[in-house]
Amino acid sequence: MSTHERANLAPRGAAARGAVVVEVAGQAGATLRADPSAGAIRSVGVIVPTYREALNIPLMIERVGAVRRALRGGGVTLSLVFMDDNSRDGSVEAVARAAASEGAGGSVGGGADGSGWARIVVRTTQRGLSPAVIDGLRSCDADAMIVMDADLSHPPEKIPEMIAALEAGAEFVIGSRYTPGGTTAGDWGLFRRLNSSVATLIARPLTRAKDPMAGYFGLRRETFERADALSPIGYKIGLELLVKCRVRRLAEVPIHFADRVHGQSKLSLKEQVRYLRHVRRLLTYKHPNLAALAQFGLVGASGMAVNMGTVLAAERLGAGTQWALRWGIGVSILSNFALNRRFTFGHARGGSVVTQLVGFVLTCLVGAVIQYVVTARALSWLAEGSPTPLAVPFGVAAGMAFNFLISRYVVFARGGSRV
Repeated sequence: MSTHERANLAPRGAAARGAVVVEVAGQAGATLRADPSAGAIRSVGVIVPTYREALNIPLMIERVGAVRRALRGGGVTLSLVFMDDNSRDGSVEAVARAAASEGAGGSVGGGADGSGWARIVVRTTQRGLSPAVIDGLRSCDADAMIVMDADLSHPPEKIPEMIAALEAGAEFVIGSRYTPGGTTAGDWGLFRRLNSSVATLIARPLTRAKDPMAGYFGLRRETFERADALSPIGYKIGLELLVKCRVRRLAEVPIHFADRVHGQSKLSLKEQVRYLRHVRRLLTYKHPNLAALAQFGLVGASGMAVNMGTVLAAERLGAGTQWALRWGIGVSILSNFALNRRFTFGHARGGSVVTQLVGFVLTCLVGAVIQYVVTARALSWLAEGSPTPLAVPFGVAAGMAFNFLISRYVVFARGGSRV
C-alpha cells in the first residue's frame, strides 16, 4: 500500500465532527457541516459485485481490511461481502485463503452461517451487476452501505471520507472522478474519455452529480429503504438509486480512478446500448410528461423521413405524384403509430391494436385540420407580404400539441406503468 493510501486511513471521526469538504450537487465548493439529525454511523457494509475476479479478491480483502482496522479504532464495524455471479474461477477459494493471511486482523468466511467480517455469496439466478448489488443492499443490515468494483479501480482508502460525508448529512455519496481533486489513470485514450463525457451529459436531466456514472458510492440504509421499485438495466445501478431514492442531498468525494489490476473490463457496446435504454426509462420515471413529449416529437421527426422516403420510392416504382403523396402520408402515419405504441406510450401495448390505430388516425386527421387553420390564422397576423413559411411553425406546434394530448390521455390512456 502506498504512503498516500495509508495517509487516507486516519479515523473519520474528526472529519465527521467538523466540516467535510466535498462537492455538493448544485453548490460548487460547498462544505457539509455536521448534521446532528443524520445520526452516527456505527456499522458499514461494503458490497462488491464480482464475476471472474479471483485474482483481485485477495488484494481487495487486504486493502479493505486495513480500512476496517482504522475504522474500528473509532468504534465503527465494517463487513465485506462479494456478490459473485457463479464465476467458478476460484473466487470462493480466494476468499477462503484470505482468512489465513488476515490473521489477527479478522477472520474471513463464506459459509452459510455468515461468519467472518468478509464473505462471498454465490448467485445462480438473476445474474448481472445491478441485480447483484441490489441483492447485496437488501441483505445488508449496516447503518451505511458502500458499493464498489472488485477490479481495484476504486480506492477503498476513501471509505472513511465517504462515511464522514454521510454523517455530515449527505443522503448519497459518490467516489467521484470529476469533482475537484478527482483524477483518472493517465492512459485513458480519447475515445474512452469522450465516451465517459457523453454518457455523463446524457444523464444530466436526471442528476446534477458530476460523476453520475460512478460505480463507487455509498448511502444510508434509510435512503435505500425509501427507493421506489428498482428495475435497472445494465451496469449503472448508482444512477438508478440516485433517481429512485429521490436523493436531494448528494456529496461527491474526489478519488483517483485507477486502471484495473487483473482481468478484463466487462464494458461492451451491448452495455452502452443498455445504458441508453436505462436512461430513457429513468427519464420516463422522473419526468414522465416531458419524456413522453420528447419521444413523441422524435417519432414525428422520423415520420417526416419515412414520408419522404416513401414518396421517393413510390415515384421510382411508377406511381403518380398524387398517389405517391398519399402513400407517403399513409405509411408515415402507420410508422408513427407503431413507434409511439412501442416506445412513447409503451404502457398501452396491452390495449386493442385496432382501436388504438383507429383513434390515432382520427387524431392525426383532426390535428391536420387544426394545423391548417392555425397556420392560416397566423399568416393573417403577420405583416402583409410575410413569407408563408413563417406561419408554418405556429400550425405545426398547435397540431402536434393536439395530437400529443389526445394520444397520451385518450388513444393510449395509461392503464399501468412499466417503469
